[in-house]
Amino acid sequence: MLVHLIALAVCAILLAQIPFIAALGLSALPMASLLGLLYGAVTTHNPQGAAITLNFCQQKLLRLGIILFGFNLSFQQIAAIGWRTVLLDAIVIISVLSIGIYLGVKLLRLPKEIATLTAIGSAVCGAAAIMAAEPVVRAKEQDVAVAVGTVVVFGTMAMFIYPVIYHFTLMEPSLFGIYIGSTVHEVAQAVAAGQSISGEAMQFAVVAKLIRVMLLAPVIIALSALLFRAPAGANTQTRIAIPWFVFGFIAAAAINSLITLPELVLEALKWSSQLALTLAMTALGVKTRWSAIRQAGVRPVALSFILFIVLLVGGFGLNTWMLEATI
Repeated sequence: MLVHLIALAVCAILLAQIPFIAALGLSALPMASLLGLLYGAVTTHNPQGAAITLNFCQQKLLRLGIILFGFNLSFQQIAAIGWRTVLLDAIVIISVLSIGIYLGVKLLRLPKEIATLTAIGSAVCGAAAIMAAEPVVRAKEQDVAVAVGTVVVFGTMAMFIYPVIYHFTLMEPSLFGIYIGSTVHEVAQAVAAGQSISGEAMQFAVVAKLIRVMLLAPVIIALSALLFRAPAGANTQTRIAIPWFVFGFIAAAAINSLITLPELVLEALKWSSQLALTLAMTALGVKTRWSAIRQAGVRPVALSFILFIVLLVGGFGLNTWMLEATI
């Protein structure tokens, strides 16, 4: 099973490099989930042996991938783009998370797990954020798959819509790049949307997006402390499911900020992170069943659509108000 998962993960990474697929903003993570889903639908395997391997990939390798992903970031990137962008990203994340969880649970009557995963995927960084939140939210595999699927759909749409919007605005490429980075779902989609406008727009989009990724750590900790405590009868010392791997993520970013690592080492760390996360997504896809996704119905799609509009329209207004004439 492990050999098959590795093969599928590598295929997903390679497929994501194809210009046509890259132009769609589909990163290796959603591609891996799709390949795993197809593999799980057409094959049979030993339940016990497969479960051990799949759980190892989905849990242990996921945490390792999130930690290593921190080497993509540095505190210097935040300082270069300014404190207003950090504040802007924080407001976007808090707003989308609050709206998504409230509307998902109260209006659409979704389980809190699906509403939270969909909201964090829209608010922070798509599939990677959903996978990082899964251990804290303690959601079912099908809940994770539904959240990833809906977020990927609207994140892909955003990549095509933002360049069109740019032609009807008077914003500088740098400011519009920050708008892209602060509101588009996936890192790959932010890169693609910014690149469609200009090199300057892409640069600012990437940094603004990576700041959102860095804010994933406090978001996961806040979810654990505020919404997903252990049951009331549990030991008080274990009430909060502390996601220790998040501190590893922060430590990796700190190391990358304080030490100039050789380019070869950075590339190796980034590749390792990509492979670990892709393996985790592949395992998720294998464990997911089409029937579970169909049973979810239209409500998760409706929630993702609402959050997409909030990011598109509300994000534009917030960017215009906070950043106009500051760069």
